[in-house]
Amino acid sequence: MKILGLSGNVKRPSRTAVLVEAIVAAVGSRLGFAGQTIELVDAAPVLFKALRSDQLDAEGRAIVDAVEAADVLVVGSPVYRASYTGALKHLFDLVDYRALTGKRVILAATGGTPLHGLMTEHQLRPLFGFFNALSLPTAIYATETDFAEYQITNPTVHERIERTVSELVQALPFAIQAATARVHDHRPALVAASA
Repeated sequence: MKILGLSGNVKRPSRTAVLVEAIVAAVGSRLGFAGQTIELVDAAPVLFKALRSDQLDAEGRAIVDAVEAADVLVVGSPVYRASYTGALKHLFDLVDYRALTGKRVILAATGGTPLHGLMTEHQLRPLFGFFNALSLPTAIYATETDFAEYQITNPTVHERIERTVSELVQALPFAIQAATARVHDHRPALVAASA
């Protein structure tokens, strides 16, 4: 199982990268697989050398191949002008439109105020609808006040992470659910209907 986090941050340090890494770690812990994270602050200069996928060099091709080969994607972005970053958009412009069909995707974002919280629903979710991917119901949005020294301090954010990880386990094929349950010696938790 390949778990890949994509953080649309274009600067460092980044609350978005911290959030994406926390989600990837939670998924990896629950499923018993290691994950990795790609930050666009590092990947964007490589990817912007190409305007089309056939123009990618070996380094850029490796980034796009990692996205296309992932079984689970955790995609997060800082909210920038009411949407995700252009660097993240460019990455997905280079991904084959058939490559993410049926893949499970966890959506995440960070912003300065709660007013930007619906960006995951109005911007990220339609993007993955185009790719025929399965975006999990619970998205994770965090504001600056949910962090201290670039660490997540709000327990509600951790609760939402756990909720979406439970949704992911339920959305995986049954064979993977059974293996996950054996690793953790319990059955997958049912997701509560409450917000």
